[in-house]
Amino acid sequence: MSSFEVTGGKRLSGEIIPQGAKNETLQIISAVLLTSEKVYIDNIPDIIDVNLLIELLAEMKVKIDRTGRNSCTFQADDVDVDYLSSEDFHKKSGKLRGSVMLAGPMLSRFKKAYIPKPGGDKIGRRRLDTHIIGFEKLGSSFQYNPKGFFYLSAKELKGTNILLDEPSVTGTANILMASVMASGTTTIYNAACEPYLQQLCKMLNRMGAKISGIGSNLLVVEGVDYLGGTAHRILPDMIEVGSFIGLAAMTQSDITIKNAGVQHLGVIPERFQQLGIQMDFPGDDIHIPAQELYEIQKYMDGGVLTIYDHPWPGFTPDLLSIVLVTAIQAKGSVLIHQKMFESRLFFVDKLIDMGAQIILCDPHRAVVIGLEREQKLRGITMSSPDIRAGVALLIAALSAEGKSIIQNIEQIDRGYQNIDTRLQYLGADIKRISRPAPQEAS
Repeated sequence: MSSFEVTGGKRLSGEIIPQGAKNETLQIISAVLLTSEKVYIDNIPDIIDVNLLIELLAEMKVKIDRTGRNSCTFQADDVDVDYLSSEDFHKKSGKLRGSVMLAGPMLSRFKKAYIPKPGGDKIGRRRLDTHIIGFEKLGSSFQYNPKGFFYLSAKELKGTNILLDEPSVTGTANILMASVMASGTTTIYNAACEPYLQQLCKMLNRMGAKISGIGSNLLVVEGVDYLGGTAHRILPDMIEVGSFIGLAAMTQSDITIKNAGVQHLGVIPERFQQLGIQMDFPGDDIHIPAQELYEIQKYMDGGVLTIYDHPWPGFTPDLLSIVLVTAIQAKGSVLIHQKMFESRLFFVDKLIDMGAQIILCDPHRAVVIGLEREQKLRGITMSSPDIRAGVALLIAALSAEGKSIIQNIEQIDRGYQNIDTRLQYLGADIKRISRPAPQEAS
């Protein structure tokens, strides 16, 4: 078990480059199973979740050539389909929510797949209904095993009309990958249209798929018989970009985010600007100057600003934790409304212990009353409950007075590549303390 020891209150400065997008990478790497030809992927983030998925592919006998720390060539020409029914696969895949996206490609190419009980963050219910119903409509049947996984099989997948009950990103990606080699035409209504999903569509089309409607919530897929190899570069991680904007504001730092993929950020910069944070955009970079104070906007009638999550092109739920912590030192108040997950705001008790003025209204809503820099947060010992809350707590600790200890940082490492050393280059006082895991009693 490892922890971060953070001495806060220091202003940071310099340039930082966001890693490749975690959520895109999990989809793209899963898609290599759709072809027996080589697929080269660049800008892969070196993080726990992605590395675990790559390990799973290796266990399935996918040939993997790690050409660099952030690049790989995959070739799935001799896949061990039976490995998916093993206890080892169920154990390893159950640790990773992203492993659910292996099902679509496996069902498409091999007509069988296994879906483990979802792992990853403990942020509330994360159901699989959207995935399973979509597979069923394509012609698959499923059985639930009491050990905690679904077995799917199909003699043939046939194109059909699918209306998703929610615009799930992973659900859309999974059903899309299952449908690219189905016979006939598949229409997916209420599809997610995030940039990462658009990237997957473009990659599949380069492999020979016929997908239209990219960027909209209606995808039309004409089934093909075979997909070939390709090369693909992962976008910059928009969640890291938003995290660095919040970090700069909270620590009164002058930071430039290089190669930020500005055209793919949607409303993210605008939401932070609503908190009063200044930024400019030289080329594909984002420069956040040091600000003594930033003031939260109000509605035209004087009402308190509400920031909430919404399917793309709305605001991503992964950045609500960052917006919440950034508002702590602002002037004014904001209501944070987390609609998608009912447990994601429960980390605010740690921020309250640090001195933040936050009212948790219910599992989905919290009001932040800005401190206006009149008092600093104080360092405490706390534990990271999930990836995004963990980084929000890290931002709070870097802005706080005194020393903070953040435990369970394996959660942060799941989504952020070497975040401690990268922040050290900006001047952050952060140390990684490694401790051996406790021994079980014999």
